[in-house]
Amino acid sequence: MQTKCLCLCLAVLLWASFLTSGCDDKTGLAKTGAIADLPPAIPVTIMEIKAESIRDIIFLPGTTEAWQDVKVAADTAGRIEWTGPREGDRVRKNDLLIKIDVSALKASLDHAGAQYRLADDLYQRRKRLFERKIIAQEELDQSKTQRTLAATDLQQIQVRYNHGFPRSPIDGIINHVYVDAGEFIDTGKPIADIINIERIKINVHVPELDVRFVLQGQKTPVRIDAFPDRALSGTVDFVAFKADPATKTFLVRTVIENPFGDIRPGMIARVAFVRRVVPDALLAPLFALVDKGGERLVFIEKDGVAQSRTVGIGVIEGDRVQITSGLNPGDHLIVRGQTEVEDGMKVRVQ
Repeated sequence: MQTKCLCLCLAVLLWASFLTSGCDDKTGLAKTGAIADLPPAIPVTIMEIKAESIRDIIFLPGTTEAWQDVKVAADTAGRIEWTGPREGDRVRKNDLLIKIDVSALKASLDHAGAQYRLADDLYQRRKRLFERKIIAQEELDQSKTQRTLAATDLQQIQVRYNHGFPRSPIDGIINHVYVDAGEFIDTGKPIADIINIERIKINVHVPELDVRFVLQGQKTPVRIDAFPDRALSGTVDFVAFKADPATKTFLVRTVIENPFGDIRPGMIARVAFVRRVVPDALLAPLFALVDKGGERLVFIEKDGVAQSRTVGIGVIEGDRVQITSGLNPGDHLIVRGQTEVEDGMKVRVQ
């Protein structure tokens, strides 16, 4: 009898224990399911919106041109006796380029020189006689006039003779030689092209709405397509006062230094002109903007929640953009993770 009672008590205790553990399991499962239904917070990175300065810059293409580009031509006709520097050679101002046969003028030059020396000697003798009051003023004046005429004749022949020895008018590099020794050259025919590329001119055609922002002496950032990693700075040298009738644009010339001589005339350049400076602009990185069906949005973080804002944009400089509406100073702009959030989502700032 006692054994039966003991077995019954044990059965009741086991049943109660089973019922209790089953309730605990159901409660735990319910709790776990509720937690799993909550979406996790999206990790984001933010930046605080502040008022900063931004420049309104226009980039325009241009063409490089030599600082000086001279085509030297012959001033006299004759057979070429000698040629000097060739293509690629550097020359200094007044360096001899070629020699033209002017032997006929040499005789005339010698004759004119003798005539001048004779006239000068006569003038000096008559001057001494006049000082001793032996001859009249009229005779001295006649002698002086003859000497002046002889000097003029000598100078004219000397100039014609010197035309047989063309010289470089500038410091530069011989870009092309048109003649060879032994050829006959006529007056006005080209001898050589000489360029000076120690500095480079960049010609840009600026639209009429932007030319008012360009001033002579203004600094201009420049990039050459052939040297994309080289940042250069130019200075506006000239702003046209009259528009091109075909394009309605204004020629603007900016000048850059070319110390290495590797920037060559005819290359393509990009010149930046600063139209205006906005001193207190609210700026955001361009990549922070999200396009939603053609609408520009940004997301800000507030109290751990993402909020969408429709924004208006203004000036763009590099990877920054001016926000004209939709943001306020102090807002926490989401700059990383903005493509993964929606309005009202929980976010976690990293």
